[in-house]
Amino acid sequence: MHGYIGKVLIADLSDQSYVIENLNEEWAKDYVGGTGLGARYLYELMPANTPAFAPESVVGFVTGPVNGTKAFMGGRYTVVCKSPVTNGFNDANSGGNFGPYMKRSGFDAVFVKGISEKPVYIFLDNGKVEFRDASRLWGKTTTETEAALKAEIGDNDICAALIRPGGENLSNMAAVMNDGHRAAARGGPGAVVGSKKLKAIVCRGTHTVPVKNSDEITAVNKSWAEYAKGPGAFGVQSYSNHGTAGSYEMCVRISDAGIKNWGGLPEEMSDEQMKALTGQEMDASGYFVKKYACNTCQIGCGAIYHVKTGKYDFESCRPEYETGGAFGSMLLNGDADSVHICNWYCNEYGYDTISFGGTVSWLMECYENGLFTLDEMDGIDLRWSAADAIVAITERICKFEGIGIPLNGGSAAAARHFDRGYEYLGVASGIEIPQHCARNNPALARTYKYDPTPARHTKGGRGVGFGFGPAEMKYVYENTGEPDKAGLLNAEFVGSSGFCLFASMLMEPSAMFKYYDAVTGVETSDEERTKLGLRMFTIRAAFNIREGIRRGDYTISDRSIGNPPLTGGPLEGVTVDVEKLGDNFFEALGWDVATGVPTKKALEDLGGLEFAIKDLHP
Repeated sequence: MHGYIGKVLIADLSDQSYVIENLNEEWAKDYVGGTGLGARYLYELMPANTPAFAPESVVGFVTGPVNGTKAFMGGRYTVVCKSPVTNGFNDANSGGNFGPYMKRSGFDAVFVKGISEKPVYIFLDNGKVEFRDASRLWGKTTTETEAALKAEIGDNDICAALIRPGGENLSNMAAVMNDGHRAAARGGPGAVVGSKKLKAIVCRGTHTVPVKNSDEITAVNKSWAEYAKGPGAFGVQSYSNHGTAGSYEMCVRISDAGIKNWGGLPEEMSDEQMKALTGQEMDASGYFVKKYACNTCQIGCGAIYHVKTGKYDFESCRPEYETGGAFGSMLLNGDADSVHICNWYCNEYGYDTISFGGTVSWLMECYENGLFTLDEMDGIDLRWSAADAIVAITERICKFEGIGIPLNGGSAAAARHFDRGYEYLGVASGIEIPQHCARNNPALARTYKYDPTPARHTKGGRGVGFGFGPAEMKYVYENTGEPDKAGLLNAEFVGSSGFCLFASMLMEPSAMFKYYDAVTGVETSDEERTKLGLRMFTIRAAFNIREGIRRGDYTISDRSIGNPPLTGGPLEGVTVDVEKLGDNFFEALGWDVATGVPTKKALEDLGGLEFAIKDLHP
């Protein structure tokens, strides 16, 4: 089958047994790879209502068909599992090189169940599978683990997806990391991996991915290169030169980025504070070492920085926009050194920077309003803009000490633990909101609340870009269902094919599908592509519905949608009618509006969901 190696590993850590199955070609055709294919396998392999940390719980590492090919921007893979936060389906996506390396090792996907008696890692070596003792790696950070693995295997040409202390301590904010600083982070996948005592999956090999039409891939590459010099030049150059952090100042000024734990206004930050965390300013401030690009990416939006300040001397990646917002504007913090240090801590200890920064900002507002004493804060005077205190609390969380222990649950779990601060939460179904404000972009309110994988700005719908439109277009709550539904196609396809999300923004509109057709040989019509997107969305929803989750179980914090509204700034008076947006969306899908359950007809029309029909409409 073109675009796939054709093999799937299913490993059981309880007895270190495994089977290697042929890839289910029908599933690959219906769900592509990544998120979609991962959801289909998870639905099959994992019994309903299995706790996230149970031996029967399954975590999957899933590639897409363009991984390991010459298609530009095709370097991303997905980790799928049940989220310990939402108790529903979870997918987390990461770039770098791991996806292509997994295919080189001889596998399209790896699914892991069971719990090992002691720490272990799985070594995939050119089609062979080996379980190795990881006891001496347990507790080690990113760079320590990667160095130890390369030394033990005796080869630098390997790539590992692994967890750090965050996952080992079962933090709800724990990420699966690869390539030092790339993270499959949201929803706590690192905790699920850690619960199994699985330290890493290590890949090495020389397998090549068969493609249907290599000449066509080369032609699309050439066409994109021309597009990048012409119509797409501005976006390509902007991301290439300064990365996602290039838009930081602009997003703070319009209150798209979170300010003061979502309760502040742009005027509470100085021009210097806003500029300090832009890619332009950071690149020019002596940190820059070299550019960084994920596998087959011609843009290279990343950079490696060298930070030397006080007791810290390290190399890490340039903070992404989301990280800058989480440790910057959310905390009224304009101290770049402190943001770099917090970013480094999260990378080294394996944490989701979005949830981590959201948790710190929640705690900061609680403390500012007298909900915590200084003693309860372990003596850390965590006030707005206090850079040293921000670093101190970050270290406390990463090292799982003192108040950092309950904070490892994230802000919603911490609020329950301490039974206070609920009014200061900014979460959707318990997961911290990304740095694109739903009050600035009402379309994201629907996505944050009602996507089967909540609190994601990268999921389907009308997308992040909708928030930069005029108010007379944004704050309209009639006839939004069809455009919201239409927006699912690209996002679902990106998350399943192995492409970077920026491929849908910075390539010619048809390029991704041309690549897919050239790689797989599956020539898809517009109708088939629409069904693909809707089917991949539906399988994620079906997993949740089988778990007993209905529309009424999805939540979003009041302050996230402007209830009550801000009394100043660009978003003054804005309250988002997320329920009307939800009504419109489910009606457009042809689902039951009250429950968010797809009708039997909607499932039948998409095809490939007969198994879900039996469960949802017995």
